[in-house]
Amino acid sequence: MSLLGSGTPRSLFFRLFLIFSLTIIFFFVTISLSLRQIDQNWRRERLNPLPAFYLDNVRLIVDAIGLPPNTERAAELANELSLTIIIRSPHINWQSDDQDDLDIYEAEFVRTLSDEARMLAVGNEQVIHVNRGGYEFYFNRLAPSLSDYDYIVLYVGMGIALIVLLSNYYMVRRLLDPVRRLRQGAERICAGELDYRVEVRRKDELGELTTSINEMADSLQSMLEAKRQLLLAISHELRTPVTRAKLQIEFMEDGALKNALGDDIDEIDLLISDLIEAERLSTRHASLTSEPVQFASYIGFLSEQFQQYSGGLELDLPEEEQDRTVELDQLRIRLLFANLVNNAIRYGRNRPVHISVRFAEERAVLSIRDQGEGISADHLAHVHEPFYRVDSARTRNTGGFGLGLYLCHLIAEAHHGRLQIDSEVGVGTCVTLSLPYTLS
Repeated sequence: MSLLGSGTPRSLFFRLFLIFSLTIIFFFVTISLSLRQIDQNWRRERLNPLPAFYLDNVRLIVDAIGLPPNTERAAELANELSLTIIIRSPHINWQSDDQDDLDIYEAEFVRTLSDEARMLAVGNEQVIHVNRGGYEFYFNRLAPSLSDYDYIVLYVGMGIALIVLLSNYYMVRRLLDPVRRLRQGAERICAGELDYRVEVRRKDELGELTTSINEMADSLQSMLEAKRQLLLAISHELRTPVTRAKLQIEFMEDGALKNALGDDIDEIDLLISDLIEAERLSTRHASLTSEPVQFASYIGFLSEQFQQYSGGLELDLPEEEQDRTVELDQLRIRLLFANLVNNAIRYGRNRPVHISVRFAEERAVLSIRDQGEGISADHLAHVHEPFYRVDSARTRNTGGFGLGLYLCHLIAEAHHGRLQIDSEVGVGTCVTLSLPYTLS
């Protein structure tokens, strides 16, 4: 049944399309209006008739330029009077600025101003033409640059555009916020929190996706729980026939057959014990019988049972005064330590196994390193999985049933610790256990 409730779903894609479409239209309108206003202001400046001052004093301006024309003086006058001055003759082709929008060759006669001056029109603009001493002088109003008003229009348009962009960013971020929550929820579910569910707040495609992920987590949790219950039930049911088999073996005559059957029954008994222990530790609130323990001393004590290893144990433990008290379940840590050291001995190729303890950043760190064949990267990512074996042959001589590292991983997690495995093929494997000083 859908968690979205009643109501018509609102399309996420349509809303995104609507937001970006409105943004593009708004930008186009804003920029168009701003440029149009600036263009109108420029045209208003350029199309105003030339002031009477220029008409009355054009002869004085030409006198100030001189004959032959002094271009430096002409440039000063053009700057002072805001004019564009063009001088043409067979020997000179000079213009006071680089504006190229005035084509004087297309000029049309308007009226005569004096014997040597006349008014011309280039498009909608007025130009004064003076012919003196073989030189032709053209005077036109300088095309205006951006005024304060133009800058205000431009900045206001840019400000509005920026506000719209920020608003769109906020809206899109809010619209896609469920994606972030979905990612966080998927990560938590992948990390083992199968009872976590992402809250459904939307009625669009993202809301439907959230519901689908929650339903998938429900199905996954149900399947794994059924698998656990089945495994636990089978393990408990096997206890009785295994116990009867042990009693029957005790009445057999001593010999190779009795020993072989005894070993097989012990393997099955150990497997059942590991399965039950793994099930207990895999629950979210695993029950630990914790007590404060001098960690380095305890590891030294556990190492004594492996001193008969022919390859030799190398212990690197801190001095007694440097030892730290760690809150832990002694039986579970003993099981973890035994599994790790047995693995190091089994695959260590009869070479020394190095065991070290150190304390750093409020954590106790145990490292067990062998010089064995190592584990390839393809297998290393899966060695924490139950029943996973690097070699497919499930015989006791090559490493049991693949529950050891899985159980160690569960014990480390139950102590709020971390179990890290680093390995290099042909060099060896190092297993590092990091535990906090307290379980709180």
